[in-house]
Amino acid sequence: MAYTNIQRKQHIIELQTYLHAIALVNDKIPLIIPDGVYDSETAIAVRAFQREYGLPDTGTTDGKTWNKIVSVYRENLRGNPVPYAAFPSAKYVAAKGDSGQLVYILQAMLQTIGKRYDNAPTVDVCGIYNDATADAVTRFQRWCGIPLSGKVDSGTWNMLVHCCEHMNMV
Repeated sequence: MAYTNIQRKQHIIELQTYLHAIALVNDKIPLIIPDGVYDSETAIAVRAFQREYGLPDTGTTDGKTWNKIVSVYRENLRGNPVPYAAFPSAKYVAAKGDSGQLVYILQAMLQTIGKRYDNAPTVDVCGIYNDATADAVTRFQRWCGIPLSGKVDSGTWNMLVHCCEHMNMV
């Protein structure tokens, strides 16, 4: 059966998507971005997968390799969820004026902690690092005995996550 270029690209994207998901839970598999091109990065990820799961190390996706990739992918979907690493890096600092997904998560953690403890800060979840968020972060930092800045660096973030884990939130 001959595949059109579109069908071939869709199959490669599917393969890359599965490998990407597997790489999130198995650091022996290189993380690749699904783009529909079976390039050297894809071949390297396939080889790493084949080595990891006892298949011949060819870098090509034959039937056995495909079936094992699908099987491992499905097993990972049924297993424990993969933790989501929202904080970008150890050097990153979130501050007033920032917006987006990280700020939503930050505000949700502050809000939940604030609802649980009377003396803890709370904030509305709006996705914008506004004055209220900066004030809540400063109060949280004071509450935890860490340097007061009103900004969220990796130390403040880790303290928030630790507090939420202690509350069985995450």
